[in-house]
Amino acid sequence: MQKQVYTYTTMPVIELKDISKLYGFGDATTVALDEVNLSVEEGEFVAVMGPSGSGKSTLMNIIGLLDKPTHGVYLLNGRKVARLRSNQRAKARRDKIGFVFQSFNLLPRLTALENVALPLAYRGMSYVKRMKLASAMLERVGLQSREYYLPRYLSGGQAQSVSIARALINNPPIIIADEPTGTLDSGGSRLIMELLSEIHKNGTTILLVTHNPELTRYASRVVYMHDGAIIHDEPTTLGEVAPTARRVMYSLPTTTEEDDLAGISALMKAIPGADRPTNHKNSSKKSKKKAAAKKRRSKK
Repeated sequence: MQKQVYTYTTMPVIELKDISKLYGFGDATTVALDEVNLSVEEGEFVAVMGPSGSGKSTLMNIIGLLDKPTHGVYLLNGRKVARLRSNQRAKARRDKIGFVFQSFNLLPRLTALENVALPLAYRGMSYVKRMKLASAMLERVGLQSREYYLPRYLSGGQAQSVSIARALINNPPIIIADEPTGTLDSGGSRLIMELLSEIHKNGTTILLVTHNPELTRYASRVVYMHDGAIIHDEPTTLGEVAPTARRVMYSLPTTTEEDDLAGISALMKAIPGADRPTNHKNSSKKSKKKAAAKKRRSKK
């Protein structure tokens, strides 16, 4: 597969060079990422799409400094991440990257205000100051009136908004959102995407993992993954579904495994270079078996 090369006028904030991630040993080795090359400029909104098991979350974990690659080079703001000591990695993760997860990851016994203020406690900030900053951040996401609510009393969209406020509390230049609307209804999804869009307009770099082609409307670029590799990368127009994603569009109701597989199949057909060879030998055997069975039924 030919590697795609991108030219930038400025230094990328994120740059991956031949990044691979392997699990296991010998014959049991699993390739989660296969020589991935990716550059992201400051202020981009990049959507990452692909079927389950394609390596999206593994890629985000490496970019977010939650995991280390087996091979390759990762440059964060031009600095090699592999050279960072453990305490430097933790500091970079705390100050440079905000995480938004599908499951919210809010502490159930803390109020919305306390959940948002939690990252500031790790910086040694005083209680009064961090509560003031957390309150201001909740106001920014439209939830100041829910400051003292426990997570179980919040709707899905509200809980995810609290999660975003927590991710923003340290003013990180990068936000990684891994399926942030996966468990939300259409109203909650729109609320979260509009919020992320507003954050992007303020100059924050956003990486969004999603299965939903409609969400590519908010992205300035879409990256497609399959079998641990980036197989397609295209710029998009804000407000419009990405061209490749448009050819897929989830017109089928994805409520069954067969529907999901059909959607994935359509996605792979729409992406240039994503075709995989067909095992004609097995297909021929199946055809012969069907023909034989049909013949037997006709004799009866």
